[in-house]
Amino acid sequence: MVDEKKVNQVVDSEATPGWELPFLLFAGFRSLIDRLHAELADQGHPHARPAHGFAMQAIGASGPAGATAGEVGRRLGVSKQAAGKTVDRLITLGYATAAPDPADARRKLVHLTPHGRDALTRSAAIFETLRAEWSQTVGRERVQDLEAALRTVVPPSDRFRLDTAGWLGG
Repeated sequence: MVDEKKVNQVVDSEATPGWELPFLLFAGFRSLIDRLHAELADQGHPHARPAHGFAMQAIGASGPAGATAGEVGRRLGVSKQAAGKTVDRLITLGYATAAPDPADARRKLVHLTPHGRDALTRSAAIFETLRAEWSQTVGRERVQDLEAALRTVVPPSDRFRLDTAGWLGG
């Protein structure tokens, strides 16, 4: 049972309204992603977009077997058609290839190209740099505390979801 008195004391002692928290979290996410893509552009990936990163992660999650557009769509939380459009764009940009599935010629398997793997590898390195910058700005312990707090409130099954684009799109 929730102790209403305790909750009210906590709420009354807060300096900012509760609705600000999701906006601050999203603004932090957005600033990291915007900085990532600016740096990726400088490193040879000027056409990469956030949705492409999620899709490449979804494709890469299949390992060497590759993924169908339907599988990519399920991982992203979007329709097979929407996933197909994103996959087509990744192919056009040279981040992925598609080939007939040897087990079922009606299906195509999508794989990342070396260019796609390079984008993901560079993204990981850039995120390390951005985290280091945050640590330098606000302190390493505060960043570690923030990460620990988020691990506490975010269930393990939700920590690395790829369906953000589909969820935001409605």
